Amino acid sequence: MRPIRQKTRLVLSVVATTGLAVTAALTATEPARAATGCRVGYTVTNQWTGGFGASVQLSNLGDPLTSWRLTWSFGAGQTVTQWWNGTVSQSGARVTVDNASYNGNLGTGASTTFGFNGSWNNSANPVPTDFALNGVACTGSTSPSPGGPTPTTTPTSPAPPTTTPPPSTAPPTSAPPTSVLGQVSTAGRVRAVGNGVQYTWPGVYFEGRFRGTGVGIVLNDANNDYVVQVDGATVATLVTPGQTTYWVRNLADGAHTVRLAKRTESPWAAGEFDGLVAAPGGAILAKPAARSRQLEFIGDSWTAGYGNMSTTRDCSGNAGVTRNSNADSSFGALTAKGLNADYQINAWSGLGVVRNYNGGSTDTSFRAYYDTDLQAVWNSTTWQNPGTWKPQVVVIGLGINDFSTALHPGEKWSTVDQLAADYRTAYLGFLDRLRARYGPDTYLVLTYPDMSGTPFADSVEQVVRTRNNSGDARVRSLHYDNTALGLDLLGCDWHPSLHDDQALAGAITRFLGTLPLSW
Repeated sequence: MRPIRQKTRLVLSVVATTGLAVTAALTATEPARAATGCRVGYTVTNQWTGGFGASVQLSNLGDPLTSWRLTWSFGAGQTVTQWWNGTVSQSGARVTVDNASYNGNLGTGASTTFGFNGSWNNSANPVPTDFALNGVACTGSTSPSPGGPTPTTTPTSPAPPTTTPPPSTAPPTSAPPTSVLGQVSTAGRVRAVGNGVQYTWPGVYFEGRFRGTGVGIVLNDANNDYVVQVDGATVATLVTPGQTTYWVRNLADGAHTVRLAKRTESPWAAGEFDGLVAAPGGAILAKPAARSRQLEFIGDSWTAGYGNMSTTRDCSGNAGVTRNSNADSSFGALTAKGLNADYQINAWSGLGVVRNYNGGSTDTSFRAYYDTDLQAVWNSTTWQNPGTWKPQVVVIGLGINDFSTALHPGEKWSTVDQLAADYRTAYLGFLDRLRARYGPDTYLVLTYPDMSGTPFADSVEQVVRTRNNSGDARVRSLHYDNTALGLDLLGCDWHPSLHDDQALAGAITRFLGTLPLSW
């Protein structure tokens, strides 16, 4: 299980627009210089004792760039310790961020987002004010660049997988309709933002229809990876595409289906989908009807598809966990697709019912975030069910993180038996919440894998018996027999591989076949 660090929702945001506009009088014989300008949105997304997380959105207001370098100085001794979507170096207070290999191109008006974790002095964490893009201060307006060409850099971040086609940034041929949800069907937890939608939970997908020879997919997401399918066939894997319109072209002229699915987890950063655009001469057609079958999968990294595309448990040499994770091929997604069901995957790696992986983040748990729309994003709130989400079955896999590591001195529980008792009480309370949400007819299936030497299995079975004895006959248990299913656990960090997800999907499908479902 991947550990997590609890983030307190604290937001400090600033748009860097201060500074002096640089102007120059040019003679008729002086060569033209590229216009340079930028705007920076710096947000402290979370903060805890000794550490903090930040998101930085860089908007290019000047001429198109093929590479960029952003600099600033910290004012209170902050230090960058971990970063993503860029290459970071720090000398004293001075921080330099160069573009990654896949987000160097920034057209006029385009934006990209990178993030980092850092340390602070627990006293003051002021927002920097001296941002500069390629050596020119970010003032919120444009100015001629200083003499000489814009510097280029050689990013050291690993390139996206060779199977990933570069995103196309060709301009849309027509504006999307007034609402993305008027174009596409989705069962996922999304929040409408302007004409688009935002989301964080893994495996969120959108399905649409169009007529013509191509379609553009409008995205604004520098954090997540996506799979794109047309007429049921995968045509692209998009790796942190940023703000772009990705085009699928040269299709046979006619009616087609398109599907966009989020592969990765991003509990602290929302992705944004802004709709479909038809190619010249084409049109966006009426969205597909929602399916009558609905399944919800609740869990941790097993459910999220953590590292499932890897064929080796050590992913440090094959692009890392994120590039090897695909919730669209997790056992939940495979089960639902095989049954022609709509689905949600509400999963978060490292979290448990009462205890997280290795005892981390002691003041939170999965239960604290389950009801949210955008998980731990600063403006996350309770997800509002539109009234159409009424799953016939909810499959729950929570407890691996509670029991897979030994208790440490200072934790809430002195013995595993105390932990198990607390786990059972909290799990029963969580099932009460699901009953209140979905009513008495939904089946709740509690799953657990082989974990010998722990009270995990016994605790799950006790929870099921308690519910059954109280008259709730639609709570069931499903044991994943690792040996009988032939699980190899070759995903990153001993997680299920794609082979295992296929086996687990088969086990769930067979189990559902034993239930008297009227779907």
